[in-house]
Amino acid sequence: MPYRVFIDGQEGTTGLRIHERLAERKDLELIKIAPEKRKEPAERKRLMDQADVVFLCLPDAAAKEAVGLIENPKTRVIDASTAHRTDPEWVYGFPELCPGQREAVSKAKRIANPGCYATGFLSLARPLSAEGVLPADYPVVCHAISGYSGGGKKMIAAYEDTGRPLEYDAPRQYALSQTHKHHNEMLAFSGLSFPPAFNPIVSDFYSGMCVSVPLHTRLLNGRPGPEAVWDLLQEYYRDQKMVKVMPLQGEGVLEAGFLPSNALSGTDRLEIYVCGNSERVLLAACLDNLGKGASGAAVQNMNLALGLEETAGLSL
Repeated sequence: MPYRVFIDGQEGTTGLRIHERLAERKDLELIKIAPEKRKEPAERKRLMDQADVVFLCLPDAAAKEAVGLIENPKTRVIDASTAHRTDPEWVYGFPELCPGQREAVSKAKRIANPGCYATGFLSLARPLSAEGVLPADYPVVCHAISGYSGGGKKMIAAYEDTGRPLEYDAPRQYALSQTHKHHNEMLAFSGLSFPPAFNPIVSDFYSGMCVSVPLHTRLLNGRPGPEAVWDLLQEYYRDQKMVKVMPLQGEGVLEAGFLPSNALSGTDRLEIYVCGNSERVLLAACLDNLGKGASGAAVQNMNLALGLEETAGLSL
């Protein structure tokens, strides 16, 4: 008997991409809500209580309200909003984060799907802090460039409007006040004592992102160069299916000296690159903001929570 799945907020970018990944699966049954009833709490509650898994693809306040409607103790909830990401009663849905996290996700009834920028940042910072290389008080800087689909339907429409302003042709920095909504989880799960100075940039391509963290080796414990850092990350992510540490600089995509931000558009995996020299190491995580950064991660978490093949329905 297939598992029953309900997507609350299927009309949004994340909800649509989750639906695409699940639509052809024979091990799942998608519960549909009549369009005219999608905002009726009673109907949403009825369908959520029927589901084995509920995806919440809603604004924060609406996500909190939706959780309060569910009475079936067996219903698993995967929230794609920021509402519960640092809530201790919810499991943070980044299975590769640290030893034991995958098991925690597999047993959880409440899973908070990570933010796209946070996924890239944590994939780089958490291993180094966990292994004692990155001091907790290191003044970390994080740069990130993303496709415009990360801003949702409004931003997609603005970027694809033929009459858009000229400034949309160039990369645009934002969250200039250092209060990006992913900051809290970036600090909470990084092992750092202070949040990074975070510099997000949106650019004129649909999807994909590159998150980078530059580090001065003189400030790292043991002063490791690129080779040592690569060895650490390679061991940390050994045997992972959706996170891969790529060959050192000079090989593969880095041969031309450039790292494109849209290289993994349309995929659900994350690739880590280690560059630099004995004085400065540059770490970079490439992923699709709609894949491992959102919908792909949500489906991965669902697969784990239901005891299914972790990568079922995903594009690696």
